[in-house]
Parts: sequence; structure tokens; C-alpha cells
Amino acid sequence: MSRIEPILVGFFFASWGIAILYLVGLVPLPESLNLSLYGLYTVAAVSGWLAGNVYVHRARHLPRELKRRAFLLYFFGPPGLLYLLRSMAPAPVQRAAPLVPLYAWAVFSIFFLVPLTFRARRPRPPRSGQRSDDGG
Repeated sequence: MSRIEPILVGFFFASWGIAILYLVGLVPLPESLNLSLYGLYTVAAVSGWLAGNVYVHRARHLPRELKRRAFLLYFFGPPGLLYLLRSMAPAPVQRAAPLVPLYAWAVFSIFFLVPLTFRARRPRPPRSGQRSDDGG
């Protein structure tokens, strides 16, 4: 792992910590970020795609134990930011759509898993003596 992972761990831990403290009622957030659902889901999609691609790139040559830790970091870290953004919405907006954080996590997960599935599907070169798909 490089020097960026400890910074990411701190940032994601802080995001999750503030979001959880808000849910418990210990930290009042300003409730001034009225981010639309399209905006929140866009942030979820972009962060999922980015985290998935970074994970695939970073975990390529890591040992198995470090791959698991990297997966935990890149899969469970960024949703803390999504929950924090949703917590900053006005209270009536949050009460009107209580499942939005769950949907944002689902969008994040789908876009995170796309690079992992493409990484697993590498085309095999044709064997000698076999025709390739291009007709040659």
C-alpha cells in the first residue's frame, strides 16, 4: 500500500464518524445542503466507479491479505461520504424519503462492481491451430 491509503482511511473514518454521530443525535449538522436526489446518486455513481477502478489498479499486485484490506477500504469507505451528504439535507427532505441512503449505497455498489467484473473477464488468446473470431 502507498501513502494515499492512510489518508483515505482517515477521511472515510471521519465521514462515517460524523454521519453516525449525527444519526445518534450527538452532532448537529447545519442541514443546509439541499442536494437533489439526482446529485446524490450522481456522486454515488462517480465515487463507486472511481473506487472500483482504483481498487482494481491498486490490488493488482498485492498479496491476498492486503487485497482484502484494500477491498474493505475502497468498498466500505466512500459510502460514508454519501451518508454524510444526505445527513446535511433538511430534516423534512430526509423524512420524505428515508430509503435514499440505502439506494445511494446500492448505486455505489453497482458501479463499484463493474470494474471488478470486467477485470475478471479477460479474453483468452486463440490456441494455435484454431481460427480466431475475426474470420482469420
